[in-house]
Amino acid sequence: MWPRGSRGRRAWPRGLRARLLVAFVLVTVFGAAAAAWSSARSASTALAAGAERQFVETVTNQITANAAGLTYPPGQSTLDQLASAVGADTTVTYQNLRSTTGPDSDLITDAIRAAVQHGDSLFVQRIAAQGRPWLIVGTPVVITSTTGTRTPSGIQVYAVRDLTSVQRQIHSLTRSEAITTGLALPLAVLLALVAAGSVLRPVRRLRDTARRLSAGDLDARAVPRGADELADLTVTLNEMAESVQTSMAAMRRMQDDARRFAADASHELRTPLSTLTAVMEVLAAASQEMDGDARESAQLAIAETHRLVQLAEDLMEVSRFDAGTARLRTEDVEVGGAVRDCLRTRAWTDQVELSAPGEIWSRCDRRRLDVIVANLVGNALRHGAPPVRVSVSGAPEQVWIEVTDSGPGLPEQVLPHVFDRFYKADEARSRAPGSGLGLAIALENTLLHGGELTAGNASGGGARFVVRLPRGREDT
Repeated sequence: MWPRGSRGRRAWPRGLRARLLVAFVLVTVFGAAAAAWSSARSASTALAAGAERQFVETVTNQITANAAGLTYPPGQSTLDQLASAVGADTTVTYQNLRSTTGPDSDLITDAIRAAVQHGDSLFVQRIAAQGRPWLIVGTPVVITSTTGTRTPSGIQVYAVRDLTSVQRQIHSLTRSEAITTGLALPLAVLLALVAAGSVLRPVRRLRDTARRLSAGDLDARAVPRGADELADLTVTLNEMAESVQTSMAAMRRMQDDARRFAADASHELRTPLSTLTAVMEVLAAASQEMDGDARESAQLAIAETHRLVQLAEDLMEVSRFDAGTARLRTEDVEVGGAVRDCLRTRAWTDQVELSAPGEIWSRCDRRRLDVIVANLVGNALRHGAPPVRVSVSGAPEQVWIEVTDSGPGLPEQVLPHVFDRFYKADEARSRAPGSGLGLAIALENTLLHGGELTAGNASGGGARFVVRLPRGREDT
């Protein structure tokens, strides 16, 4: 069954070109039909009125020409003379006398006779009888004296005329108008095509320009033609494109400046941070002999120094991705073993449950794989709850690494931003360990491998991150 309201929507063309064609053709055809109908109606009325007028004039002229020579009161011969003078299908009556020159006198009804007898003027009526149209003219004969006095003579004249020939002319005229309307249809379609083309051509140019803009070609412009609404729309679109291009250029400059600043700052910090790290190592060794408050301050300084070093390293890594200089150094890696080594190096084996059945090999960058796993597991340990689980599985073409924790999971409002740089779901964690770039770096390294990293929540609760990597990637 059709959905409610869908039949009407489907019956009307959806394309602008088709709708313009249909609308133009309908308007043209309806206009031609209305004009033809009006013309045919006017012509038909004129034909009928002309035939009626001519017949009435003929009857009245004959009566007027012969009335003066009649004898009053008239006898049968007088009635016959008048009926013969008026013409065929004429009936003349006087009291009980009657003269008829045609077979159609029975069309004169009692109502017509009463109208003529009780009137003093011409009576005209059109009727349909015997399957044909007829015109009946009835009039009393009036005697006019030399003084101008008009006296009814008692004679009534009834004339009947068959209008079949007039009706045939009207039908022929109607058919001609219908044929003319039909011949106007191809012309209407042709005119509709021309009109639709002239209207849609600038619309198509605007569409093509908009598509180029949406594809990233901010130099795309449409040339306005004419001075109509479409030309105004073209100018507006060009102004909008110019504004967007200017804004995008300014944004790119600001982004380039920010990336360059991050790269330069992290690079310049490496030397002083290396020196500061060496000092912190000496301070760490000496802190064991310090008093409680001094030891606590030293440990805080050491932790913040390590955090600053990690932030500088992460900024340099991010700047490499932004500059497009990050490259893979691929080799055949047993993924389960690489994950196990990552956990062992960071002393996480007691806090993380690893499931890696069998050997699963992939051609990837071992160092970047270690960064991916370390960032995901470190994030789970910092912001989730134990136990943290890592599982490795494979298929002929892909490898999956899944990291889940048993914490509260990721809120819905956090999921769209979980891989954003420096994004903090909770302001209270702004001083938490980490640079705020770990998940963003994990995503960039995954994409560099041609893989995919997704974030969500596990069915039993807790956050769930899944890394998908292709198994066979050539060196780049």
